[in-house]
Order: sequence, then C-alpha cells, then structure tokens
Amino acid sequence: MKRYILIITMGLVFALQVSAQTGLKKGATAPSFTATDNSGKTLSLAKLLKSHKAVVLFFYRGQWCPYCNKQIKELQDSLQLLTGKGAYVVGVTPETNGNISKTIDKTHASFSIIQDKNYSIMKAYDVNYTVDDALFGKLKGYGIDLEKNNGNKDHVLPVPATYVIDRSGKIIYVHFDKDYTRRASVSSLLAAMQGS
Repeated sequence: MKRYILIITMGLVFALQVSAQTGLKKGATAPSFTATDNSGKTLSLAKLLKSHKAVVLFFYRGQWCPYCNKQIKELQDSLQLLTGKGAYVVGVTPETNGNISKTIDKTHASFSIIQDKNYSIMKAYDVNYTVDDALFGKLKGYGIDLEKNNGNKDHVLPVPATYVIDRSGKIIYVHFDKDYTRRASVSSLLAAMQGS
C-alpha cells in the first residue's frame, strides 16, 4: 500500500517532467517503424496495416509499474474483442527483454511487445522523456531501478500513451495523458475501431 501511495504521489512529479511532450494528434499519419518483438518476429507497421484493419499501439514504462501491468492485463483479457475487430496489438517499452518476460509473467500478455532500445519509436510518437536525477534516486530508494530495468544509464521512459492506427496509416484514436495513472479503456479502443 505504501508503494502505491508513493507511486501516485510521484505522478505529479512525472507530469511536471513530461510537460514538453505532446504526443501525436488524432488525424496525423502514424510514423512507420520496423522492429523485433519479444518472440523474435519482425514487425513492420506498414505490413501489419496490410493484413489488419487497425493497429493498437501502446507505450508502457516497465514491469515495475502497477498501472502498466493493469493496462496490459486488461488488453490481454479483451484481446479477442480487439482482434475480432481486426486489430493487431503492439506494446512498446524501454525495458530489457528479460524484464519484458517479467511483464508477460505478471500479465499473461500474448500480443507483441517491442523493446525500443534506442527509443526510435517513442521519439517518433513524441512520448519519450528523461527522468531527472532526483526522481531517479527516489525511485531507486523504493526498489525501482530504471538502469537495471532498461539496461542503460539514460533514464528514459515513455508517457504511457495509446494510439489506434487505421489501415490507411492515420491515427484515429489517441490517449495521451501525462498522469500515468490514467490509461485508455478497452471500450474506447473498440469504439474508435467501430467508426473506422
């Protein structure tokens, strides 16, 4: 309980740090990407859109984040509804492959998750930000070691944004909230795909 209170309190600090990030807007063309997912499969946004009606692309911070795990579990629990609408679900994270495996163990996620090691996808969607040293130290004091989790020393995290991209490559739904406790609901994703 104490850890959850700490995480909620630090949400305000995170929100202040990510003030420069705006994310992409509804109606924008989704930046293309090609990456390898957790199962070794090469994913290309262009190819996914040729074989699916939509791509649900979401960004999460790491296996240490209870809000990320809750969102991933909700997506997994509703995966048949999403795929029934022709969607392909992809998670993007800075965490290492070993920590992606921990995320999968905690959430039972069966969809693709990409380690965005150089942050190219996060940067293209304007969701990346750097945690300052003071907050990094506070997180570490509570057992959250970003360097260990992400396998580097630059302390970059994403705003946990969610995008629905239609077959034409346009973004038809955006959930971008600097309050990391607020996430896109599955019902809003399904409603966005209903209109496309």
